[in-house]
Order: sequence, then C-alpha cells, then structure tokens
Amino acid sequence: MQSKIPNPKSQIESPPFSIDVYQSPFTTRYAGPTMRAIWSERHKRLLWRRVWVALAEAQRELGIVGAEQAADLRAHVDDVTEASIARALEIEREIHHDLMAEVRAFAEQCPIGGGIIHLGATSMDIEDNADALRLREALDEVIAGLSRLIAAFADKVERYADTPGMAFTHLQPAEPTTIGYRLAQYLQDLLIDLEQVRQIRAGIRGKGFKGAVGTSASYLELIGPQTGQQDNTSAHALEQRVLDKLGLLAFPVATQTYPRKQDWVVVNGLAGVAQSLYKFAFDLRVLQSPPIGEWAEPFGAKQVGSSAMPFKRNPIHAEKIDSLARYIATLPRVLWDNAAHSLLERTLDDSANRRVVLSEAFLATDEIIRTAERIVSGLQVNETQVARTMHVYGPFAATERLLMALVKAGASRQDMHERIREHSLAAWAAVGAGKPNPLIDHLCADPGITQYVDAATARSLLDAGAYVGDAPRRARMMAAQARAMLNPG
Repeated sequence: MQSKIPNPKSQIESPPFSIDVYQSPFTTRYAGPTMRAIWSERHKRLLWRRVWVALAEAQRELGIVGAEQAADLRAHVDDVTEASIARALEIEREIHHDLMAEVRAFAEQCPIGGGIIHLGATSMDIEDNADALRLREALDEVIAGLSRLIAAFADKVERYADTPGMAFTHLQPAEPTTIGYRLAQYLQDLLIDLEQVRQIRAGIRGKGFKGAVGTSASYLELIGPQTGQQDNTSAHALEQRVLDKLGLLAFPVATQTYPRKQDWVVVNGLAGVAQSLYKFAFDLRVLQSPPIGEWAEPFGAKQVGSSAMPFKRNPIHAEKIDSLARYIATLPRVLWDNAAHSLLERTLDDSANRRVVLSEAFLATDEIIRTAERIVSGLQVNETQVARTMHVYGPFAATERLLMALVKAGASRQDMHERIREHSLAAWAAVGAGKPNPLIDHLCADPGITQYVDAATARSLLDAGAYVGDAPRRARMMAAQARAMLNPG
C-alpha cells in the first residue's frame, strides 16, 4: 500500500496559523510545500492509519479478524480531518499518549472495526514503520531536489568550461583555472552526496511487527489459537503480509524500536548535502564581495539589501544556506546519542527530540537545496571583472610557464627562478600601490631572459588566459558524468 502525500493546498496539515502562539520558521518561511506536507501532523496520522489498516487486512487473511471489520477501517483510513485531529488531541490531554489517542479517535469513526484497531501491536510497531515510510518519502524529495540542482550545475559547468579566471589558494591569487572547472568541484561533491542519499534511501527499513520487545510474542498469542499451536513461521508470515501491503522491508531483529542507528545514518547523509552546499555558498559570498566581484547570486529588481544602506547587495541567499547548513551539521550528534543511549530493549529519551530533529533536518535540507538551485540557475558571472582580476594577477601565475620555457632553452632553473622572483616582488609592490602590473614589461625587457626566449615569445607565454591546462576538458567530463548519473542507461 503506497502512502499518498496530502496536497498542502487542499488538505489540512496542521492547526491554523495563529499569531498568538509560537510558529516554527519552517511553518511558513523555509522548505517547500511537499516537504512540509510529508512532515505535517495530518500525514503522520494518515501513515499510522495505513499501518493499522495493513495489519488488520493481514489479520483478516489469517482469520484473526472479520472481513467487515477490516473493510470498515479501510473505509475511514483517509478521514483525518481538522475535527478528528482536534478529537485526538482532546483524548490525549486526558490519557497522555498520542498514539492511543489516535486509536480511539479512529475507532470512533469505525463502528464495526474500531474494536480491532492495533490488535497485537505495540506503539512502535505502528510509529516506527510509519516513520520508515515517511523517511523514504522525504528522501525521495531530497533526491529529486538534488537531481534538479545537479542538472543546473551541469548546465553552468558546460557554459563556463572554457572561461579563464584566477584560482585562489589560501585566499590569495594562485594560478588560472576556468569558471566551469571551479563549478565542477561543487558538482562533484553533490554527485557523491546523491549517491550516498540514494544508498540510504534503498536501505531504509521498518521495525516490522514484532511487539513490545521484538519477540513477536503478542502476535504468536493471536495466531496460536487459530492453528492449535504457537507457530513461529506463522508470526513471520503475518509480519511479511503486512510489510508487503506497505511496500516496506523490515530489520530482521528489533527491540521495541527499529535500530536508532538508522536515524543517525539518514541525517548524516543530509549533513553531507549541507556540507557541500555550505562550501559553495561560502565561496560565492567571497566571490560576490566587491573587491573581487566576479560572481553574484540573483538580486531582484525591487530587492532591498539593507534598511540603512540603500546601495547594499548583500548575498542573503548564500548566507541563508550557510546558516541553515550550520544547523543541520549539529543534528547528527543528537541522533548519535539516541542510538547510543537506547539502553537494553529501549528507553524513551529519544522520543521528544525525534519529533523535532528528523522533521527539521529534512525541512532545512529542502530549503538549502531549493535556494541553491535558484542561485545556480540565475548565477551572475561578471566576465569583465573576471578578466580584470586575470589582468592584474595572471602574469604572476604565468611566470611558471615562462620558467619552464627558459630551462628548456638552456637556462639555469635556479638562476631564472631568482630573476623572476625579484621582478615579481617589485611588481607586487606596484600593484599594492594601485599601479598597473608592470611584470610582463619588466620580464620582456630583461636581457638575462631574452637571451634564451625572445620578448615576443615571453609575452605570449605570460598570457595567463592560456595557462589553464586541461581544466575545460575535465569540466565537461564532470558535467557528462552528472548527466549520466541522473539519466542512467
């Protein structure tokens, strides 16, 4: 049985927005409608009900419950409304158990089958299997978002594969690269993330139906009187019937819960995505700074950069990515503790934080992926400024090319290195004083150099724009690899 994510525009997800109570920024500000719907209160309860229905239908097939009872549950499985949630919350205030409150609210809607809801089950037989289904749905949305982002990066990599620009190491001008090759680095990281998230998605498992401590004792008790004996294989058959209806695999052994290590693995994967986008966004913030000014995120025609300084074009989208990514990076530790502290057959000290951590990890990841896609699709590359940076700093980088030519022409590598170093230091001083870079003219006028390489050849060798190695080819290869990964076969 496939769960259907409710349409947030037409279905009730949560209590109405109120300015008088706390609202999470994820309620209205961050993440897209599909991810919000997946983590909505309504969808959680829908998944619970679908697990209960699958269990009842499997029990009907084994003669444990009646056909009319199971059919009654099926008929009301989607009746999760504002009124039914309000009723469940009313019951919960009295009994202090959210899942049992939903059992009773569901039962009130099912006059024939209400009495057999949750038969043989413990809470986590329902919640953990529903959580596994929800994790899969959320991971599918992450994979879809990553795929769109990767396609946008591949487009930009191909567009700028041949565009030379200065590379920076230690935040200092280094040697030339190409814009496309730099973009290919981010693309490569995201391909690693996509592969990892796909693997995590394929490995999601539910608890299965194993009862209070994972021994299936309650289900054996139900099945035993029907068969005249407590047949272990029958308990497994019941579990498998339910799992097949849910389209879910289960861990072969479990305690009261599925292994909490699974939550840690999932959120670690999201933290990997956040890490990659943090680096991209941080680099963009550096490159958008006016002293460099080579790249910029899209800026709306009526966008306000600052309340005090009308001229500002702050990189607010890149900063938002870094802010949320920094938050995501903290979450795996919480889930590490949940797994490590799940003592013996379980403790409940994971429950409260899982209500927050799992949802917000996915919602924040969804927001940074969506924001990054908008940035990359509308990325502004100021090629005039890129060329200016190359003109100022490129000659320093191209001296390596000249040095190799001089040595091949018979000069001493050490002597030429010292000669070029002296000219370079003088040129750095001129650039630091705001003057044009004199390095090429000085090198081409040095008779110690021109006796090995004539001035015209030296000037050609000092054209940094041609000193990008095989960066264009490698950039295109990475774009092609990305497209192949998105469209296998």
